[in-house]
Amino acid sequence: MSRLALVTGATSGIGKAFAERFASDGYDLIVVGRRRDRLADFASTHPEIGVRTVAADLSTEDGIAALARICAEEPLEVLVNNAGVSHYMPLVELPADKARELVNVKVLAPTQLMRAAVGPMQQRGRGTILNVAGMIAFSGPADKHVMPRRAVYTGTLAYLVAMTQALAAEVEDSGVTVGVVCPGVVATEFHSSQGMDLSAVPRMSADDLVTGALRGLELGETVSAPGVEDHRLLSDVFTAGLAAFGGQSPELATRYAE
Repeated sequence: MSRLALVTGATSGIGKAFAERFASDGYDLIVVGRRRDRLADFASTHPEIGVRTVAADLSTEDGIAALARICAEEPLEVLVNNAGVSHYMPLVELPADKARELVNVKVLAPTQLMRAAVGPMQQRGRGTILNVAGMIAFSGPADKHVMPRRAVYTGTLAYLVAMTQALAAEVEDSGVTVGVVCPGVVATEFHSSQGMDLSAVPRMSADDLVTGALRGLELGETVSAPGVEDHRLLSDVFTAGLAAFGGQSPELATRYAE
């Protein structure tokens, strides 16, 4: 029986690397992207498997709804929410249409696709959902001199991390696995498409990122960071967060009292 994987943003970079890996592992594929020509090229170069191409714009409600129907109706073994847009700029400089596009692609679309896919996966007793966020999700407290500020982009990735952790707890013991991978800087056209030259910056390959993400799932890491050698650094972040959550009280903290 063939296995079926759906990958969004599959026409380049990390998404294409995921699609190539699943193809080499014998999965049939639903590859999603905006560029029909690249989708067609991928399908034509993989005659050994079943490839369904879906041209969809996940910044639009129609595009999200159409793909959510597919996620609900097809027997997906794997869903990879990879699609993204960069839009690196401070909030005050971010045009409203670009803010909407970014939130739709990185927050609304993954949420709706996960919602559509997870129920049928639970009914079948198996399935994997993998979200692609980024290490920028942890950069909120950074000083303004550390990196260009990009509040909305940072917030969308942080949402994916927290959403994944909460969903993983919801589906525990159901046979469904939910994870999120947090890349650092990866050698793709993601940055060059917005005019950023990172050729002098050390970057991970997309293939290595995929290897790390899939190995992270095997290791049981709900949040994986293929570029972080010491995984305890992430564990410490989440342990501290849970300690703060558990440390709340109905009494006003003394530092806030008049």
